[in-house]
Amino acid sequence: MIVAVKLLHIASLSIWCAGLVGLPLLLAKHEAGDEQEDYARLRMLTHHAYIRVVTPAAVIAIALGTALIFMRGVFVPWMFAKLVLVGALVLLHAWIGHVTVNIGESRGGYTPKRAWPFLAAALAAMLIILVLVLGKPVLDGELLPSWLGAPQDQPLPVDEVPR
Repeated sequence: MIVAVKLLHIASLSIWCAGLVGLPLLLAKHEAGDEQEDYARLRMLTHHAYIRVVTPAAVIAIALGTALIFMRGVFVPWMFAKLVLVGALVLLHAWIGHVTVNIGESRGGYTPKRAWPFLAAALAAMLIILVLVLGKPVLDGELLPSWLGAPQDQPLPVDEVPR
């Protein structure tokens, strides 16, 4: 069961990461001076790729990754560092959606952004995630402030303690 979930997680993650690399390149190709037919074709390609391929792959990858965390019981510091980087990929994914909507709604008034800053951020996050997952480094508590790891003798903001 775990092997099947991991296989589907890696497959959907591959599609999502390919979209995070390919879509900024496609979005940078939009130009206000393009012919209407070329602009519409490129616009529909980016829109459908984002909505029908990349976003479902992202949702599936995150859902299966979450399931794997609980199936394997991987509650270690490197996993939490990985989850922070996955959050960065989610933010980049949301930015791509924002740009896709802007291009569709502002014909002639949109100047495409350069792709390289977002590609660099996505590729850096993907590389670090890969290193964390394959290397499983031992991260100590020195990365975080000491007050995060110790009780502060403060009352909880609720009357009941959840069980």
